[in-house]
Amino acid sequence: MSKNIKIIDAHAHVVQCIAGFTSRGELRAAGGGMAVYADGSTFKMIPDGMGETQVAPESLLKVMNENNVEKAVLLQGQFFGFQNENTAQAVQKYPDRFLGAGAYDPYCVNAEAVKDRLFKQLGFKIVKFELSNGSGLTAYHPPIDVNGEVMRKEYAYACDNGLTVVLDIGRPRNPCWQPEAIAKAAKDFAQLKFVVCHLLAPQVGDNELLKQTLGKLALPNVWFDLAALAANQKPETYPYPTAVKHLQTAKEEVGADRLMFGSDMPSTLCRDSYKHLTDYISESGVFNENELEKVMYATADSVYFK
Repeated sequence: MSKNIKIIDAHAHVVQCIAGFTSRGELRAAGGGMAVYADGSTFKMIPDGMGETQVAPESLLKVMNENNVEKAVLLQGQFFGFQNENTAQAVQKYPDRFLGAGAYDPYCVNAEAVKDRLFKQLGFKIVKFELSNGSGLTAYHPPIDVNGEVMRKEYAYACDNGLTVVLDIGRPRNPCWQPEAIAKAAKDFAQLKFVVCHLLAPQVGDNELLKQTLGKLALPNVWFDLAALAANQKPETYPYPTAVKHLQTAKEEVGADRLMFGSDMPSTLCRDSYKHLTDYISESGVFNENELEKVMYATADSVYFK
């Protein structure tokens, strides 16, 4: 990645403590960057050098400064556990570097009070819903209709309060993966900005499915972040030829100006370097210089920061 190209990371996380709740039950820190599920399985969740059991905003800033990343959007989900207060504190401490999203479970009995805290008191202008059946709402609720009564109520709230809606609907072939429902919601709430995480999380062999699906989501109020696109092509490694193929498909179907770089750090840095996560995009040959500037910076700046 040329040092002349500015970067906004549209998908990153700070972690006060690992407090996830997933399809395998609770997820907690096990020390040394490791995490343990309630079923006893463990895995590396935080890369060496970023923290033992938490990831402070300063740890993200160190990586950002080393890789010419000007700003980052701090998203949340049930994988690390909701981090609303911690995210708000990071934004308050470094307002020129971070923008945060609030997150909540709309099925919570006192959800209205939670929303008041997040969007009226803490001032979040983004709301993130993790719906995946691995570590999202569908992991511990019955299958959720992404355009059903419950979610449409939340879209209406976002509309009324000027929020941008970020959706993670998990991977293809799972009940949470409902791109058609997003398309319907985006058409009904045409004044609302929708960002879909992970470019719909295609896996190896999913390029034709991605092509067909993105065509349905080529709408003026829908954007996509590219977080974990490379990691989702396991066991492929840098320069991630399948991820590059997915990028080409996305450019053809929705346009380069609908795509935003995101790292999904810290967890993705357990597997590869931040430099590789930017270089596989910038050196792929998919984007010309003007398109690359949009993917790496300008689109996220317009969608989130302006």
